[in-house]
This record gives sequence, structure tokens and C-alpha cells, in this order.
Amino acid sequence: MRTIYWEDCIKMVDQTLLPANLKILEIKNVDELIDAIRRLAIRGAPALEAAGAYGVALATRERDFEDFEKFKDYVKERAELLANARPTAVNLAVGVERVLKRVLESSSIDEARKIALKEAEEIAEEDITRNKLMGGFGAKLIEDGDTILTICNTGSLATVEWGTALGVIRSARLEGKEVRVFACETRPLNQGSRLTTWELLQDGIDVTLITDSMAGIVMQKGMIDKVIVGADRIVRDAVFNKIGTYSLAVLAKEHGIPFFVAAPLTTFDWTRSMKDVVIEERSADELRYCFCKECRTAPEEVKVYNPAFDPTPLKYVTALITEKGVVFPPYEREVPKILKLK
Repeated sequence: MRTIYWEDCIKMVDQTLLPANLKILEIKNVDELIDAIRRLAIRGAPALEAAGAYGVALATRERDFEDFEKFKDYVKERAELLANARPTAVNLAVGVERVLKRVLESSSIDEARKIALKEAEEIAEEDITRNKLMGGFGAKLIEDGDTILTICNTGSLATVEWGTALGVIRSARLEGKEVRVFACETRPLNQGSRLTTWELLQDGIDVTLITDSMAGIVMQKGMIDKVIVGADRIVRDAVFNKIGTYSLAVLAKEHGIPFFVAAPLTTFDWTRSMKDVVIEERSADELRYCFCKECRTAPEEVKVYNPAFDPTPLKYVTALITEKGVVFPPYEREVPKILKLK
């Protein structure tokens, strides 16, 4: 299933309505796209990269211009707003910057519009290709009969198509391996229960839903063979991913369970460290209510701390699965090789 694509505008699955309703949104301007990103109608680092790319293409078509310099200034302004729609995931800005660069290198408005859309389409297709490559490399780490624990959603809905961590599981199935999955619900917005279980059931993959706080007991009981998660940003000392990932990594270490991270190279931000990254804090109402104002889960006046992501130190990560291969420690030596920084 394709999560985001272009048909005279940006079309995307509205992930806030799943699993009850599969609806395709039509995004016709950058403001609508920013709103969709902030309310998580589209989410997942690779999908946000494609959204950012398509968003710049959309910005080139929002208004009519005769002056090329004014056109470029307008697109730059819109691109900056879009790139900052969510601060923690690096891929959004990567997609925006790549297409914006091509726009600014163009020689006319017509050329800029054509090149922007072409570049955005290439980014989307590249995402599909690299996720399948990543899946193939990661599948080699999975044994027939493995039970895998995951958090949040890292499948087709988090990418353009196929998935990162779930893509690894899909690829293992294509190799004929029987795989079972335990999916953490992923509070407070339940991307695991709403999205991951829906995707896996669609694929006919054995999936069991648990609350986030049950991860420890299923590991303690020997029910988990491996943990595979995605990532929103990988810096030189940590992996930033959905809140709760750090807890899973510590638990996996305690129980001797391999902990893998599947992410494309565009998610690596190797010049930065954990302290440099801003962790997005979301609305308190995500914890005070359960999806609607009619379902209150906490007193209105209670203080709330609601970070969307947490950093997992790389010392807890068994290996990083990328489209260029599997990277094992020591990461300070091996990651620059695969990123071609040395």
C-alpha cells in the first residue's frame, strides 16, 4: 500500500482515522500539509521525507509569479515553515532541502515546477527501493520461528511503501520464515494498536497486541526473541525514536535479547549528539483525553509531560539495519564508513 503520492496534489492516507476508516486526504497547499503533519495524519520519518519533498513541489504551484526572484523567495519561506513542522525527525528537513536546492538551481519558474515534482517523485521511489533493500539485509538476522517485539508503526504507513522495522519482518516472511510479532500499543496515540496491528493483519502475519507496560513481562517469560524498532534520528551517541523505545532497549539488554534499529541513511545525523536534538513535546490533551473530548482519562487541571520521542544510547543497540547493510559496533568507526564520511 502506498502511503503518499502525487495526483495533481498530494494524496495521503489519513492515519488518524485508522483502523476504523481508510480515507485518502487531498492536500492542496503547504498550510494543509503542515496541519496534516502536526496532527499526525502523516507520520514516520521516511514518509515525512517524501511529504517534505512533495510539499516543496506544492509550494512552487501555490501562487502565480512573473518575477523569478520573488518566486524563489516565496518557495524558500514556505519550505522553511514546512521543514520546522516537527523538530525531532530529521527526514522531513532532508526531503525539503533536497527539493528546494533543485528549485533554487533552476533557471525559470516553469523549470522549477517541473524539476521540483520530478525530484519529489524520485525521493518517493528511492524510499521504496531502500526499504526493500533494508528488509533484505535485516531478514538475514531473523530466524525461522522468531517472535519479534516492536513499538509504534514502522510499516508502509511510516514510509512511502513497505516499511523499515516492519519491512524487515515482511522480507523475512518472503524468505519463507515464520515470524510472530508482539506490538506495543504505543501510548498516548496508539500507533502500535491502531496502525501496526492493522498492517500486520492485512498481511496475514501473526500479531499479538500488548500495552507498553507489558513489555517487561513478555521478555521475562522468554516470549521474545528479538526487538526491532525504527528511528526518527540517529546521532553519534543515540537513536531517537518513539517514546518508550529506550525502556525496551534497557529491558532487552537485561534479558539478553538482541535489539535492532532499522532506518535509512537519511535518518542519520552523525554530526550531532544526543544533547543537540530538540525532543518534540506534544499537547497535554493527548494524555488528558483518549482521542476525543467525550473520553476524559485524567483531570483537566493535572500537569502533563508528553515528549513524543526518547533517546536510546547506542550502547544498547545490537546493530543498525540500513539499505547499505547491517552495521555492528563499534559505531564510531563503522557508521562513518557506511555514510562515506571517511
